[in-house]
Parts: sequence; C-alpha cells; structure tokens
Amino acid sequence: MLTTKRTLLAVAVAGLALAACQKNEGNSVPNITKAEELTTDAQKFGYAIGVDLAKSLQPVKDDVDIKALEAGLDTVFSGGTSVLDDKTREEIKNTVAQKLQKKQLEERTAAAGKAKEEGEKFLAENAKKEGVKTTASGLQYEVLTEGKGDAPKATDTVTVHYKGTLINGETFDSSYDRGQPVSFPLQNVIPGWTEGLQLMKPGAKYKFVIPSNLAYGERGAGIKIGPNATLVFEVELLSIGEPKK
Repeated sequence: MLTTKRTLLAVAVAGLALAACQKNEGNSVPNITKAEELTTDAQKFGYAIGVDLAKSLQPVKDDVDIKALEAGLDTVFSGGTSVLDDKTREEIKNTVAQKLQKKQLEERTAAAGKAKEEGEKFLAENAKKEGVKTTASGLQYEVLTEGKGDAPKATDTVTVHYKGTLINGETFDSSYDRGQPVSFPLQNVIPGWTEGLQLMKPGAKYKFVIPSNLAYGERGAGIKIGPNATLVFEVELLSIGEPKK
C-alpha cells in the first residue's frame, strides 16, 4: 500500500506543478515534436513536468481519464469548487491504490512461481554436470581452483572476491567489477554462502548454484533479484580473519 500511495502522491505533486506552469504561461504547448519549439523557460519547465507526470501515471494509466484530470486542475487554479468532496476524492484514490496493490501482488506471485519452476529445472540440469556436487541442503558447488590450509568456521570473518549472476547469465553484483574484495562475518550472509564458504580453503575458487531457499527466498533482493530466484556465484576465498588495516 505504501508504494501505491507514493505513486498517487507523485501524480498529485506533478499535476499541480504542471497546472501552475500552464497558468503562468497562459496556454499549454500542444504537439511538441522537437526541443527548438520550446522557446521559454516556462515552456521547457512545463514540458519537463509533463514528462514526469506521464511517467508517474504509468502504473495507473488505465485508471486515469486525462480530460477529467485536466478539469480537476483547471477547477483548482481557476478558483472553482470541486464537484467531488474531500471524502469522495479520498475514497476513489484508495480504491485505485488497492487495485494497483492487488495487481502488483498478483504479478509478483506469478513471477515467484515462474522463478521457482525455472530454478528447479536449472538445478536439476546443473546437478548432472561433471564436477558438480550437491550438499544435503541442496546447495550445489563446483571446485574451480583448490586452496590450502584450514577452511573457515561459521563464526569467522572472511575476505572474498565474487561474481553473482542470475540463471540467465545476467550479472547482478561483482566485486571484480568494483576492483575491491569484500570482507564480512560468515554468519551475516545468505545461508548458501555461510555453508559454501566453509567448504573452501584460502586461495580456492568455487562456483556455487544456490537454491532460492538458501538465498533470498520469496522476498528477493533489490531490483534485479526477484522472488524465488536461484543464484549463481563464482567465489574466490582470499583470506580468513579480519582484514589487515
């Protein structure tokens, strides 16, 4: 509900700015096809706000009548009286917000189901590959380079380089790209990492395929990692213990 409320608030703010701009300019600027047609700051500002307004309306574009929107703006800035009272306006905004929230939930549920199915298929195929081992939890790993020494414990801090991808090969995070390894306590990461890194020794490089229940599960993470996403990591264990200052 918070996201939908913010969307409707953005629409309202952008709409007010657009109406104010149009009032200052006297008239709206129709059929703009190139930047040179915007000759004043007010026109440029109006066009910019118009683009922002259109973008903010995208989630609810099928629920917005543009002429009615224009009428509402004109009513306020001409000093007229709204034909809908405060209570009625709040009720319709809440109705649309709930409709949008329901749609988003349905889309997320569908995406989660698809991701789970695709992840299970990927894991089944990957398990057949030479060199791939599967632990009791379902974590899959492949030794790319062996290391030496003692493996870390769950209570240790480790320093690693890594690259994380989705099962379609899209990279969502990489310490290699940033040119900076990462240090963290093993207890503070996803279960697949906590388990997998305890199989490694310093200098080792492993490839992990982590089922969603050992990664971010139904909640996902950020923009790129959706619900029930199976993740692939190449991880290089550089050292165990707090990094040297």
